[in-house]
Amino acid sequence: YEAAMSIKGMKLRKAQRYLNDVIDKRQAIAFRRFNGGPGRHAQGKNLKAPGGQVRWPQKSCRHILDLLRNAESNAEVKGLNPEALEVTHIQVNQAPKQRRRSYRAHGRINPYMSS
Repeated sequence: YEAAMSIKGMKLRKAQRYLNDVIDKRQAIAFRRFNGGPGRHAQGKNLKAPGGQVRWPQKSCRHILDLLRNAESNAEVKGLNPEALEVTHIQVNQAPKQRRRSYRAHGRINPYMSS
């Protein structure tokens, strides 16, 4: 969520550079919504992050980079200019609950729902 919201409104090339810098830990992503736990860091001052709380989410940045690369190739196939592309809408959905079992005493089984 945080990585997607950080590139909203950016041009395609700038968003790709930014996410590559996050993977290399040259820039950070401000954590505004899910901020229970990230420590404070000096890079948070550049982003005006609340309390300087930033992280470098590498896995989600790689997924978003794949999406941006896909959008770029789609634009080239349609004959559009990839330099003019802008991220105007980006959405991250919550994953479904995973169902497991918790074995209890006397032969009972309870559901164990994890996110």
